[in-house]
Amino acid sequence: MALLGGCGYNVDAEQARVCRSALPALNPGAIITVTKIEPGPLPRTVRVSYTAERQRRPLRDRYVICQFAAEGLSTRKADLIGLGTEFRQLSDASLYMLKRYYLDTPEGVAGDPGGVPEAGVIELPERLAYSLQQLLVSLPRTAIYALLSVAYALVFGLSGRINLAFGELAAVGAAATVAGATISTVGLSISSPVFGLALGLMAALFASALHGAVGGYFTIGRVRSISNQPSLIATVGLSLFLMEYLRLVQSPVTVWLPPIWATPWALAQAGDFLVNLTPIAVITTGIGLAAALILLWLMKATSFGRAWRAYSDDARAAALFGVDGKKLLLVTLALAGAMAGLSGLLIVVQYGGLGFAGGFQYGLKALIAAIIGGIGSIPGALLGGIAVGLFETLWSAYLPIEARDMALYGALVVFLIFRPGGLLGLRDPTPRAV
Repeated sequence: MALLGGCGYNVDAEQARVCRSALPALNPGAIITVTKIEPGPLPRTVRVSYTAERQRRPLRDRYVICQFAAEGLSTRKADLIGLGTEFRQLSDASLYMLKRYYLDTPEGVAGDPGGVPEAGVIELPERLAYSLQQLLVSLPRTAIYALLSVAYALVFGLSGRINLAFGELAAVGAAATVAGATISTVGLSISSPVFGLALGLMAALFASALHGAVGGYFTIGRVRSISNQPSLIATVGLSLFLMEYLRLVQSPVTVWLPPIWATPWALAQAGDFLVNLTPIAVITTGIGLAAALILLWLMKATSFGRAWRAYSDDARAAALFGVDGKKLLLVTLALAGAMAGLSGLLIVVQYGGLGFAGGFQYGLKALIAAIIGGIGSIPGALLGGIAVGLFETLWSAYLPIEARDMALYGALVVFLIFRPGGLLGLRDPTPRAV
């Protein structure tokens, strides 16, 4: 969480937008240029410095200080409760009129004069700048797919069976993240996004690991059959159960968290086109990368990893050497559930929320990523998640977006025909039966 703490002093992007949007109403008919955006002198305030240029009048340097009801993960953080200029403080009646008849209208949103003009960034060719922007946009999505793909690989590599409920386990992690953040801001009255996300992280990992271990135990551990089909059907039932369970627990209405650390950093430009990267995208990608590296270390350098690899290669031989298969399966199911829950947290912090049925699509695409990378291989699943994330982003950037999912499913068919074991999967030309 040290990386999160470094972003705590940035001006909130949504609060800065609201404060900027008030400038045209305060300076009717003027050409406004924002020169600086910084934290105000009091808590929950933002100071915007700007110039207002009118015909036959000299250029004037001005500023406005906006005060908001809350900050961090609170849903009221964009609620403007005070506004002052270098001349005076707006009265309550004037502030109400400004919000009711300007800021809350489409004209007010469209009147945002924009942020501070960027200077000092490198100039790139237009095509290179566009490609770089698409690559940066793909980073959070790639991290989400990679973590979900690893969950499939952990269970399949050990048991040879697929759990189709990992998308719903990601939704469980997302719901737990929102609950943890809500407890932080409402129950504990702590508006710090770092604390809220830390509480959400613990809640997501615990809830998803618990649901993954219990659900997987009854659908994979207790369904003993030579064929994998009964277990596969049982995980479909688990998926539907979790979906309905989430609908009843969190209601059909998706709870959205407000954006945090969303002020873009300009990295390069091509004319008027800026290549941007937000702090939250860096954090999301960093968490995904750290989790992947920890998992790779866990599988290679710990007794759990050695037991997992031994049992995956030869279950009977591993049992003769003292590996408890039932205990190992429970730990693996919990770990896979935790990876799915972590992906749910990344979805919430990056995109704001995930509905009770929203995990299905993520789970399906992560399963495709695991198959493409090699569903029995942990590094292969990570590679597959990266491949699918980049594929979706590049297709959306250069080709018709409505055909993107069809192309992804077509790529799966091609891999199953020509490389059924995946990129880093089994050497045998035909994979284990699913």
